Amino acid sequence: MAKGKNVLTTGDVARICNVAPRTVSKWFDSGQLKGYRIPGSKDRRIPVNELIRFMKAHDMPTDLVPLGKIRVLIVDSNGQASQTLANILQTKADYETQVVKSNFETGVTAQKFAPHVLLINLSADGIDAGDICKTIRSSEELQTIKIIAIAKNLGPAESTALLHKGFDGIISEPGNITEVIRKIEEATAIIY
Repeated sequence: MAKGKNVLTTGDVARICNVAPRTVSKWFDSGQLKGYRIPGSKDRRIPVNELIRFMKAHDMPTDLVPLGKIRVLIVDSNGQASQTLANILQTKADYETQVVKSNFETGVTAQKFAPHVLLINLSADGIDAGDICKTIRSSEELQTIKIIAIAKNLGPAESTALLHKGFDGIISEPGNITEVIRKIEEATAIIY
């Protein structure tokens, strides 16, 4: 099992929970453990954050879950501001970070880096945040990524519209690093 995977197989979950793969399949089929099936196959996939929720609800130790560091991909055409944010997140929260400056770069890097969270600056030039969100949500491999918009001065209607489009959260004060970290932690649900 690769360190830092976002999605696990039933075999991975069985090894972590010290049970038979058939037991994991029963948990999945009964709805106790959420996930999805691979289209055209009977294979099941369980997101890591869902496994952690399940294990905590059943008082199971989570120390064998392959978390690694939280990986954050920052999408912003302003290289200096985004690199500063990346450096602060690495220092203050011990996150792994990468910065990209275009839609194309986002797709390529998301495949390789497998981020837990995507931070998208909505006011960045040349970046179509709606297109990125739609692409991530339509990809089975990437749909567990949490997408957070960075946007100043949004009204309640605009914020609600973003959430309906598939965003998992909104950061209205990107200069407030405490808020940024809190939103990342809320979105990943790894830290309770």
